[in-house]
Amino acid sequence: MFNFLANIFGYILNVIYNVVNNYGAAIIIFTIILKLAMLPISIKQQKTLKKSAKLQVKVKEIQEKYSNDQVRQSQEMMDLYKKENMSPFSGCLTSIIQIIIVISVFYLVSKPLTYMKHVDQELLNSYSTEISDSSGELLRYPEISIIKEKGYLDEKVNLNMNFLGLDLSDVPTQNYKDPRVYIIPGLYVITSIISTKLTTSLNKKSKKENTIKEEDKPKEKEQDAMEEMNRQMTIMMPVMAVSIALIAPLGLALYWLVSNILMIVERLVINNLVKDEEEESNG
Repeated sequence: MFNFLANIFGYILNVIYNVVNNYGAAIIIFTIILKLAMLPISIKQQKTLKKSAKLQVKVKEIQEKYSNDQVRQSQEMMDLYKKENMSPFSGCLTSIIQIIIVISVFYLVSKPLTYMKHVDQELLNSYSTEISDSSGELLRYPEISIIKEKGYLDEKVNLNMNFLGLDLSDVPTQNYKDPRVYIIPGLYVITSIISTKLTTSLNKKSKKENTIKEEDKPKEKEQDAMEEMNRQMTIMMPVMAVSIALIAPLGLALYWLVSNILMIVERLVINNLVKDEEEESNG
């Protein structure tokens, strides 16, 4: 599946690259297109989250009423979700899709000559062996090394990786003495913090809007535990992403950075749209 998507993404990225003739600019445009394609799913997810928050009151009532009858409790919960035309696992699909896309993009940026340019594999193997024998080291990203070493000699393996003074073929851990390699990962960290704070703020606001009576607060412990787990996951994901970004070509970090910025804008816009729809339906 990852190879299949990487091939599709590579075709799109190559078409863009042939127009702009810059790898960094092509990645930015590609990320915007991908976000727009995912927009209907994102809107649906945001609506589902808000609807799920409202359902928590009824869910807690069912849990309290049938606390000694797990079978009945499960049946009532299923009936509730069916009545509201929702699935308790509706949020999982979006997360799975996002993970699949991230892995596919990693495939793409680590092997751009395969997925973008569709260069003959024998030629790539030949260049890779030559560079490896010359350096005496095992190449972590053979195609990135080929672009660096052979791109100026062979147009087939040439990609314009220079973007605003940065070489997107650089890997931070391999070029750690160059402070410029930390610019994009650093900006990614900053946007991740902003995104995390925004998500937390929206979740708190949603929870406040759906808060029930003071005497029902003890029933919220289970939900609070789940929220804490989600909060930790929200923090851990950027940490994991930065760890990967430091050992991957900067092209991947650029994709994540642009994706993060678009996600922040997307959440703000969609949240306002969903809010307006709710006010219209209630009005």
